[in-house]
Amino acid sequence: MSLTKLRKPQNDDVTAAALLAPRSQRRSVITRRGRIGWAFVAPFGVTFIALLVIPLLYAFWLSLNTNTLAKGNQFTWFHNYGQAFTDPLFLEGARFVIVFSLILIPFQMLISLITALIIDELANKVARISRLLIFIPYAVPVVIGAIMWGFLYSPSFGPMGEIFGFFGLNAPNLLSADGIFWGLVNIVTWQWVGYYMIIIFSALQGLDPSLFEAARIDGASKLQIALRIKIPLVAPALVLILVFALIGTLQFFTEPQILRSLAGGAITSGFTPNLYAFNLAFVYRDFNYASTISFALGIVVFIGSYIFLSASRKKSGL
Repeated sequence: MSLTKLRKPQNDDVTAAALLAPRSQRRSVITRRGRIGWAFVAPFGVTFIALLVIPLLYAFWLSLNTNTLAKGNQFTWFHNYGQAFTDPLFLEGARFVIVFSLILIPFQMLISLITALIIDELANKVARISRLLIFIPYAVPVVIGAIMWGFLYSPSFGPMGEIFGFFGLNAPNLLSADGIFWGLVNIVTWQWVGYYMIIIFSALQGLDPSLFEAARIDGASKLQIALRIKIPLVAPALVLILVFALIGTLQFFTEPQILRSLAGGAITSGFTPNLYAFNLAFVYRDFNYASTISFALGIVVFIGSYIFLSASRKKSGL
């Protein structure tokens, strides 16, 4: 028996046979494949609709209603949204996260980029250990990390007071109204720099080494290679990090919520929009207005992300 007869039919053979089959048979094959595909997608689709789409639709319906003691629940269309965008607490929280983003995100990206470039130049074993050590904070749950930093910041029982006191200095109170901003910048940077560094490092590993070798032959230094070759080539990874950081910062919630009890009055109920929505829903039991604040923040995030991505595409010529 020849090897041709023993050869199993490949996918191309099956596709060709299906094309040569009668139209009704081809239609049945396509229908069967479509059903199999939907069977694989169905579990995710059901979970996605049940746990995301339906709750979002319900929250949006709540945001279109107003519940008062005198008149009960009333459908008020977009009245709550008009109130939200004139609410001083919401606007103050939105202003805080915008300023926080403008300072935090460039700082994070700069540290992540420099760290990735340094590790890219290190020997393999040292690079692996360094990547692991820098990435470990991202593996720590955000709640645990915030509690840990709250202990370190504490002026009464934290180690910062003793360390500064050893040198005859007063430790900065990063849980006060004047210092909480920089305390949060430090926590978020510590938490996310490792993750962003891995993204940039992966992009660097995908570059063609011959480019660097040619630059070295032409007399370029390591700094010139990094500034003029590596950084421009990993620009898409930097844009991705910027989008992730922007969306995550505008949704800032966990760290200020955990540190609120330690920071006294430095973190108010409207410190960030997410914290404001949380307190409206679970402290003041105003679920309608809390839903409105959440969707108002979502609108701000969507518009900001869309404008940034559109500007990035135009700049890159895509």
